[in-house]
Amino acid sequence: MCPSLLTAIKNISEFKTNDLRNYFTTYAIRINAVGEQLEYYVKDAISGSFKSMKEEPDRYRGIFSYLGNQNNPPDLIIKEGDAFEVKKIQSFKSSLALNNSPPKSQLSCDDPRITSQCRGVDGGQWSSKEIFYVIGWVQKGKIKYLYFVQGRCYAAEKEIYERRAVGLKRNIDSYFASEGLEATRTSELGRINRMDPLGITNFRIRGMWEIQNPIRVFSYLYKYDKRRDFSLIALMLKNKFDSFPKRDIDSLMADEQIDVRDVEIKNPNNPAELLDAKLITLSW
Repeated sequence: MCPSLLTAIKNISEFKTNDLRNYFTTYAIRINAVGEQLEYYVKDAISGSFKSMKEEPDRYRGIFSYLGNQNNPPDLIIKEGDAFEVKKIQSFKSSLALNNSPPKSQLSCDDPRITSQCRGVDGGQWSSKEIFYVIGWVQKGKIKYLYFVQGRCYAAEKEIYERRAVGLKRNIDSYFASEGLEATRTSELGRINRMDPLGITNFRIRGMWEIQNPIRVFSYLYKYDKRRDFSLIALMLKNKFDSFPKRDIDSLMADEQIDVRDVEIKNPNNPAELLDAKLITLSW
């Protein structure tokens, strides 16, 4: 099967382990940070490498074209496929901290917040990629729920966010000018170098973005059952689901633990319009 979100869900269903502590001890992974453990869990789900020894340097060879860093989105890109941004949360309904990157309906090649290495993946012959946000609620070393949501189900088009940010930046620059301060060219909302008489202090203004947890946003589709040890929820547009290889769809649908149903969601760009989507759930 081609590595994808569908194969990841199938692999999780077959592996049936959500205990990160036990998983990382059993397979000899020397990682203690829970957020990093969650990211590895997602990578192993996609690549089908749950039971491989994680010291093998080539375990992801040919699967991913990009494995990101902590400061720039995304966290990973499947070779010639989708991008994923993994977020670990501390409580059931915690919002997602996106730092200085606004929500993304898609990953754009011209996004100034991605690295040149990311921009050059897959030969650099891409203008946009589908992106999935992956939200993991982890308690006492166990993943309680793992929520995959396609960006186009979740976030508005980038122009919505950029228009407001550009307007704010323009007003900030106008204020600097009115105070006789010289603004420095920056990708942030504003920056002034050498603010003090000694010229040793810089002033930076950064936008910090956060977005509501999809467990709240899409509560009209799915009610989380706290009695379950683990729950997986995946939400994507119907045309995205239909774009996966038929053998992967058939394999997913044949798994009795996995439920796939048609739903309608509000269009993030126009809530008066409904979009056809697929909701996939798995729990034990």
